[in-house]
Amino acid sequence: MTSTQAPTVRPDRAADPPAGDRPRPSARERGARLLAALFLAPTIVGIVVFTVVPIAGSVVLSLFHWNVIDSPRFAGTANYREAFTDSTVLVSFGNTLVFMVLAVVSQLLIALILALAVNGRMPVWLRSAFRSAFFFPLVLSAASISVVMKYLFNQDFGVVNWLLGLVGIAPVPWLTSENGAMAAVILVYVWQQFGFSFLLFVGGLNNIPKEMHEAASLDGATGLRKHLHVTLPLLSPTLLVASVVGIINALQVFEQPYVLTNGGPGDSTRTVVMVIYETAFEQLRFGTASAVGVLLFVLIMAVTAFQFRLSRRFVHYQ
Repeated sequence: MTSTQAPTVRPDRAADPPAGDRPRPSARERGARLLAALFLAPTIVGIVVFTVVPIAGSVVLSLFHWNVIDSPRFAGTANYREAFTDSTVLVSFGNTLVFMVLAVVSQLLIALILALAVNGRMPVWLRSAFRSAFFFPLVLSAASISVVMKYLFNQDFGVVNWLLGLVGIAPVPWLTSENGAMAAVILVYVWQQFGFSFLLFVGGLNNIPKEMHEAASLDGATGLRKHLHVTLPLLSPTLLVASVVGIINALQVFEQPYVLTNGGPGDSTRTVVMVIYETAFEQLRFGTASAVGVLLFVLIMAVTAFQFRLSRRFVHYQ
């Protein structure tokens, strides 16, 4: 003979009410939700219209041959095969990677050194002046800055070579030699971009508890040792953000090499975005340009994923 035992209910856990018995949101709650949706709507629409749709359109367009004049013709993976066999595209990817490494390392190093210097003992007004001065180039147009810098780096009458001549250095062909052109592009880019990383580092340094430095001083750590063993580990989340943003921006560099050198001499400073622009708007091969753009997008996603993967070992959160 079997007996049926009623299920036990924990007294500290009440059963969920049926769906029909749940209280309906009040008019005030519904109004708050509607207001939140209205505030979020412009951002969501902007992301969809200006990010999601263009990315999807580029992926679709990369599968077609299209020159704007004629009707699109399906090409399958032909545009990708052309991109992988085009020497100019391959050189541009190599140039972009070299530029990314040199520019981002220089940018982060300069920004960190200046942030540590500004975070030291100095009057508040002077600290504010330095912050404004270092950030100011970032708000200017990259194209306008590049136009001015093109004159400054001119081999014959540029101010840079004139200053070098004062200390006995011969004129440097900044914009007409391969190494000089890449160096000039990197210098201009870093000068304009390091202000963003600088502000990130200043904020990160201000969030480090002073007790950590005091404890390190009591243990005998001073100067460089204190920064290596205390400041950098605690600043690692900020370093991660600055490096991710810096690498993404560097992989998309366009204005500085386009205005300063137009990709020359030869293809020594031609970047991927320049190839996309020239292929699409000068050669009217929008399918191939879209394929190169998709490859650049994949590269950016892969590098960013690698950074976050690597951050699990080197980033320390308080």
